[in-house]
Amino acid sequence: KMKNVRPGSVVERTFNSGEKIPKAHVDNRKMQYLYENDEMYVFMDNETYEQSELTKEQLGDALKYLKENMDISIMMFQGTILGVDLPNSVDLEVIECDPGVRGDTATGATKMAKLETGYSVRVPLFINQGDVLRIDTRTGNYMERA
Repeated sequence: KMKNVRPGSVVERTFNSGEKIPKAHVDNRKMQYLYENDEMYVFMDNETYEQSELTKEQLGDALKYLKENMDISIMMFQGTILGVDLPNSVDLEVIECDPGVRGDTATGATKMAKLETGYSVRVPLFINQGDVLRIDTRTGNYMERA
């Protein structure tokens, strides 16, 4: 199986035993998220200070965790952006949730909390508005208070 790095399609093909296929050289560039501008998300390369724009489609689920001045790794092939690679966890502030009740820490019940990026996540009952939480970007789940 081969994967075309630009459109992301996978093709099945049979090769002869002596045939060699060159690997695509994909660069991982550290970039900083700056701001959103008319449905485009602007990033700055940390080494060259060049700015690049990504669409919602290119960012995908990463939008749930993206906040200004955050450093992420962007995968590039021949100057074309293929996608983003987030850290395993991010720290985000709770901007909206029901108030916590004293003594609810032992129950294991959860409630919904809206984070600063607009993403909603299930959290324990003791979490309050203004708390900073560590969120696992691989699963989207609450990990702990930060």
